[in-house]
Amino acid sequence: MKKKIIAALLTLTLAAATITGCGNSGNTGKNPADTTAPAATAPDQSTQAADATDSQAPETTAAADTTTDSSANAAGDGKTYKIFITQYAEHGSLDNCRQGFIEGLASEGFVEGENLTLEFQNAQADSGAASQIASQFAAGKPDMICAIATPSALSCYNAALDANIPVIYTAVTDPVAAELAGEDKMPVGNVTGTSDKLPVDAQLEMIRNMLPEAKTIGIMYTTSEVNSISTIEEYKEKAASYGFEIVDVGISTAADIPLAADNILTKVDCLNNLTDNTVVQGLPTILAKAGEKNIPVFGSEIEQVKIGCLAAAGIDYIELGKKTGQMAAKILKGEAAAGEMPYETFEDYSIYFNQAVADNLGVAVDPAVIENAEIFTEITAE
Repeated sequence: MKKKIIAALLTLTLAAATITGCGNSGNTGKNPADTTAPAATAPDQSTQAADATDSQAPETTAAADTTTDSSANAAGDGKTYKIFITQYAEHGSLDNCRQGFIEGLASEGFVEGENLTLEFQNAQADSGAASQIASQFAAGKPDMICAIATPSALSCYNAALDANIPVIYTAVTDPVAAELAGEDKMPVGNVTGTSDKLPVDAQLEMIRNMLPEAKTIGIMYTTSEVNSISTIEEYKEKAASYGFEIVDVGISTAADIPLAADNILTKVDCLNNLTDNTVVQGLPTILAKAGEKNIPVFGSEIEQVKIGCLAAAGIDYIELGKKTGQMAAKILKGEAAAGEMPYETFEDYSIYFNQAVADNLGVAVDPAVIENAEIFTEITAE
């Protein structure tokens, strides 16, 4: 009996202990809830932070505006731009345009390898290749296409028409004749750029001063280049005022140059070279044939004089390219749309003269005629 009483007392004691333990466990469960209570107020803290941010919003916006202005000036908006460049032919003036274009972009904060990616292809004076390159470029969806020389400019404009890709051109002598712009210089679409229109009067005056007895000037041109056709028309209109007659001969491809040169050199006192891309590519052949007959060849820009033309009244194609690059930068920055920018003509020109060529030809030029000219004393290979 005593054992039963003792067992009962023990059972009651254990039960009481268990109830006490459960109570303690409940208290312990309450402590984590108390601990996590501050976490439940986190939304209030976030709201306060948001309110604080809102109260600072004007300052943040102002800073953002300042950054935007700075980025626009230095192209530091964090984006890497992609420009595809195509050049119709490989010769000095167009190479200089490309160099100047890249320099012009850099001067406005668009630097290759930093925030600018460039892709370049040359059509090698092949109109079919120019069209193919233009189509490939349009499919690549760059931020902009730069086309150097008229055939490439026309191909790129047509290829990019439906892709809404701005096209900027350079070394397009007559954008109006090429139907890239209207008479008011405004673009026909999402395309603009710079013209390398020749200073025809200055060239004719220079030739007259250097060759007082000359009567006929020969000009070779590519029949498919609208720029060359419009320039020859201008020469023919103005030549008589300087006592000259223009004799012209057209070619279709570079393969026609040797025969055309042989033909025209029998009819003229000198040759005058335009910025016709196909003819310029064949200039070494023309110079060699003219040299054999002791007939001077006049160029249209500095590089042609360096490689053997007697003289030129021409523009600086690096500067022309720089101007184009600066126009391109405005488009990339969103300061202007290509379709709203009139094309620009580079008006400044210089006289270039090669004394070594004059010596080879036995041409004596009045020092007063070349007083302000840039003079070269050797003939360099192209």
